[in-house]
Formats: sequence, structure tokens, C-alpha cells
Amino acid sequence: MPSLQSLRRKIAAFKNTQKITKAMKMVAAAKLKRSQDRILAARPYAHKMRSVLGNLSRRVNRTAHPLLRKHGGRKVEILVVTSDRGLCGGFNGNIIRKTVEFLRQSEAQGLQVNLSIVGRKGRDYFRRRAWPIRQEWTGVFDKLSFEHAIDIGDDVSSNFVNGTFDEAYVVYNEFKSAIQQRVIVEKLFPIDAAAEFGSVQAEGTTGGSYLYEPDEAELLNALVPKHVQVQAYRILLESAAAEHGARMAAMDGATRNAGQLIKKVTLYYNKTRQAAITKELMDIVGGAEALK
Repeated sequence: MPSLQSLRRKIAAFKNTQKITKAMKMVAAAKLKRSQDRILAARPYAHKMRSVLGNLSRRVNRTAHPLLRKHGGRKVEILVVTSDRGLCGGFNGNIIRKTVEFLRQSEAQGLQVNLSIVGRKGRDYFRRRAWPIRQEWTGVFDKLSFEHAIDIGDDVSSNFVNGTFDEAYVVYNEFKSAIQQRVIVEKLFPIDAAAEFGSVQAEGTTGGSYLYEPDEAELLNALVPKHVQVQAYRILLESAAAEHGARMAAMDGATRNAGQLIKKVTLYYNKTRQAAITKELMDIVGGAEALK
């Protein structure tokens, strides 16, 4: 039977943990509000950008821009977007499981796979595995800005153009609500009208042709790189909002669990204390009877 002092220490530890998880929940809720506002503002622009590029990719000559060209090789790159910190429930675990599943499917098809990773959690996991990591970014979500999207988008684009890989995919968490995220596997390169865009299929399936002003090549040179940067920014914003939502839900559950543990251990402490007092009283009564 544990001593009363050890039970008091355990109750105090549970209370301190509850204070920490409650504070983390409040911080995550405040960050979630800002991240949610940012992604809701960025989504319509990113969706329309994808729709426009989807239409163009179906109508223009695909050799007009290097990011539209389809390569015939067997090399695939997977961009994995995880968080830098833990304590966010199954946020990172779901991403890693989906990535590993996609990796094994690709290897079963005879494809050569490389990884690029955003976030320390994904980096730490895949560093201990056999899959090669070409590039990694950490600390992105501390002060997320469009410059991070430019850096990531330009790196992946330039390597695709240079032939480092023939197709590129991204695995990330799409923000649905404060308590719901969805793991998405999305094709980045080559840009394709039929590629799935989060939970929205690419629009613009009508026929017809376009008149270009200025010419087609100049328009694509201006539009395609900007499209890549916008989609990279949207993906980072989706992941940031999903992370804060997952952390808020996880810390809320941890706070409630700590409260239940405190009640349970307090009840056991009171029973143990009462049993000790009863035993002492019985010893006193027994000693008094022996003196008689």
C-alpha cells in the first residue's frame, strides 16, 4: 500500500500537469484562430489559381513550360509536411503512416523514391529509416511567411526541371475544423488538370480555346512559378491550422484525463487516510483496554 506522502505527491504532480495542459490548450486555441483566418483567406485564391492552371495545362502545348512537361523516368519525390513539435495527438502519426504506405506502394511499382521533409518530427522519423532524404526544412512554422513557400516551391521546381525526379507528390494534413484534419496526397509535378486538389477536384472542364496576350510562353513563365509558390503557401497554412487544431483537441483531452486521475487518486488517498486513522484509534482503544 502506498504511503500518504507518496499519494499527496502524485496528486500534486497530476495538478501541475493539468495546469500545463490547460495552458497549452489556451495557447493552441489562440494560434488556431489566427491560422484559421489565414487559411480561409488564402484558399479561394489558391483554388482559383489551380483551376486556371488546370485549364491551361489541358489546352497549351505541354512543352511550352518545363513544369508542364511529363518525364518518362521512374524517379519520384515525396514532400512530407509534419510539425516541429509534438503533443498534437495523431497529427504527425497519421502523416507518417500515409507516407510510409505511399512509399511502399511506389516501391512495389518499381519506382525510385526520395523524400523532402518539412518539420522536425518527420525528419527525425525518416532519418532512422532506409529512405533517402534529399532536402529538409525545420523551424518553418515558428514564423510562417510567404518567403518559406517561395523557398520550398523554388527548390522542388528547380529539381524537377533539372531531372532530379520525374514526378512530385506532397503529403500533408488538410484543415477541416478545429477537431478534424484529413491526410491528403496531392500531385505537384508535372502540373495536371486531373490532379486532385485537396477535397476539391480541379475545375474548368469546358471546351474551347484561349487567346493569349502576351504570347503563350511569356504568360506561362509568369503564371506557373507563381502558382507553385501559392500552392506551397496554401499547403503550409493548411498544415499549420491543422496542427493547432490537433494540439488544442489533444490538450483538452489531456486536461480532462488529468482531472479524472486527480479525483480517482484523491478518493483513494482519503480512503487510505481514513483507514490509517481507524487503525490508530483501534490501537489506542486496545492499549487502554490492556491497561485496565
